[in-house]
Amino acid sequence: MTKPQEVQVTVSQSIEDYLERIHELIETKGYARVSDIADSLSLSRPSVSNMVQRLSKLGFVVYEKYRGITLTDHGVEVARRIQCRHVILTEFLTLLGLERTVVAKDVEGIEHHVSAETLLQLERIVEYWRSHPAQLENILKTDPKRKTKTRPKS
Repeated sequence: MTKPQEVQVTVSQSIEDYLERIHELIETKGYARVSDIADSLSLSRPSVSNMVQRLSKLGFVVYEKYRGITLTDHGVEVARRIQCRHVILTEFLTLLGLERTVVAKDVEGIEHHVSAETLLQLERIVEYWRSHPAQLENILKTDPKRKTKTRPKS
């Protein structure tokens, strides 16, 4: 069996979604199958099978029909980068005090469009706020409508 060539390819939002889901399935279940991916992404099995074959040709996964799917080293690297981005954005929005459902929806909308430079700065902000919770508390006490800090009632 010949090993697929790893090629430089622009990783689309669709490819990212697949790699992220395959990585999550492997981490939680120990394996990923076309049916698992189809169920978790609410897609048809033939569509998933076609994409998995494409991912295999691009060097992201190893896929044998009727067997599990594994990530190549390159696939793992990309999936971990996606996972890290997801975690940073989730932490950032959670620290802002947003509800879980809002955070989840917004992360899904933002994660495919945020640049590496922006992500790095968000990560620095998250680290700072974790180390200086009082600073975050001061920011969150600001009333955005009045642009002034709210004062505790005496």
